[in-house]
Order: sequence, then C-alpha cells, then structure tokens
Amino acid sequence: MNDRAIDAPAGGTFANAGDTWRFEGALTFDDAADVFAASRALPLPPRALDFSGMARADSSALAVVIALKRRAAAEGRPLAIVNLPASLRSLAVVYGVENLID
Repeated sequence: MNDRAIDAPAGGTFANAGDTWRFEGALTFDDAADVFAASRALPLPPRALDFSGMARADSSALAVVIALKRRAAAEGRPLAIVNLPASLRSLAVVYGVENLID
C-alpha cells in the first residue's frame, strides 16, 4: 500500500483517483479485513467510492462499504457510493441496510 492505492491480497485494489477511490478486482472474505485496515491509514477521498471495476464480491465487501461510509459520517462529511454491483445492492436490501449505502 502507498498513498495512491490500497492493495487486497486476493488481487483487488482501491486506487486513489483524486477525489474518488476506484476499486478494481475482487473483494471477498479472504481480504476484506485487510482492505479495511489498510484504508484506515489513508484519508478518505473527498467525493466517492467507485466500484465499477469490481470483478467479484461477497457480503464482506458490503461490510467494507458500510464501514467506510460510517467513517465518513464520523468525520462529518458525505461520501458517495457509485457503481456498486447489483448483487451488493440486493444484499443491502435483504440485510435492511440500504440506507447506509445511499
């Protein structure tokens, strides 16, 4: 990890693209805790988390998204979630937490 990216052991990466972090690759149970821990070392992006490059995800990816949104709220600022895969949106509805990712 450096000031430009957060690397997940399974091959996924949050790349810092200025005002947005863009996720590329997989975010699963195998690396969700590592990704979240690494993200705490960097300031959150000022605008958004973009998941348009997400290749594979499970429910732990949703947990990371919610944790990052909560962190932004604790810091007193909005953080948009864009291009979240439909499967993760569906999980959020099933779990009753869709309001946390909007």
